[in-house]
Amino acid sequence: MAEQPEYDLVGIGNALVDVVAQTDDAFLNSNELSKGGMMLVDTDQASALYDRMPPGIEASGGSCANTMAGFAALGGNGAYIGKVRDDQFGTVFRHDMQALGCDFDTAAATDGPATGRCLVLVTPDAQRTMCTFLGAACLLTPDDLDKDVIRNGRVVYMEGYLFDQPPAQAAFIEAAETAHAAGREVSITLSDGFCVDRHRDAFRDLVEHHVDVLFANEVEICSLYQVDGFDDALQQVRGHCKVACLTRSEKGAVIVSGDEVHVIDAAPVSKVLDTTGAGDQYAAGFLYGYTRGMDLQASGKIGAITAAEVIQHYGARPEADLRDAVAALG
Repeated sequence: MAEQPEYDLVGIGNALVDVVAQTDDAFLNSNELSKGGMMLVDTDQASALYDRMPPGIEASGGSCANTMAGFAALGGNGAYIGKVRDDQFGTVFRHDMQALGCDFDTAAATDGPATGRCLVLVTPDAQRTMCTFLGAACLLTPDDLDKDVIRNGRVVYMEGYLFDQPPAQAAFIEAAETAHAAGREVSITLSDGFCVDRHRDAFRDLVEHHVDVLFANEVEICSLYQVDGFDDALQQVRGHCKVACLTRSEKGAVIVSGDEVHVIDAAPVSKVLDTTGAGDQYAAGFLYGYTRGMDLQASGKIGAITAAEVIQHYGARPEADLRDAVAALG
């Protein structure tokens, strides 16, 4: 039997600083941006788009880091592994993570690209379009993994956005094998349909052979299995991992585990302002319940609550105290 872990959750992801700005479809069209997606940009493209963007809010981010922030806000104990540069943004990112109570001890790079950033453009329909300069984040390799931290996490959670570079893919496999050897569980979010398109075969292998808990939205899971309908994708993923959490925006979520199927309604919202971070916070809520031994239904309801909170304001991290709402679930 595995020893009692030091951490509830260990996150591995792209360490980025988010710049979130409100804009419109005309701006997206004039800059040839695909609405609702995530595209990778280089240093020059990131600088040029940043100069053209309306004023924005800058805050430490990255998909997995946002999940860790939500998890910590619920009272979860976590650690984070990601790559930053020894520059101003890197220092801010490290401070922000540690201020959350989330351990972050990955050594900063002393040369190479700057700390990464994600330019998030939010249109009036609350859709977010992201242009990401990965910078130092994409330099994560197996050598950056603190295996003692991984062995001491009840669940290791990894973001699909990090999967673009071969060294990071190798790090995913090594992290999963390290966690499983220590009797821990492995979770991943597919992150983005375009990301799945780029690495479909590798993602399928990862999900089938290395993942216990999968997070994906409707577009991502259909892309993974190259099917047109959600029900077909659900049948495909059944049995490929222990638990699959499949989110469907306002339709809620479906959680599949073997013969179990749980349909979780979306939590009510007054107004949707910004969908940035909805999937990240759903994962935070679900994993908070899951790492505490709650059943899948209860964990899914916590995910629905945390996702609903974040889409009612701008920014990808929770602003309200969700502990009372979660405690009411019993």
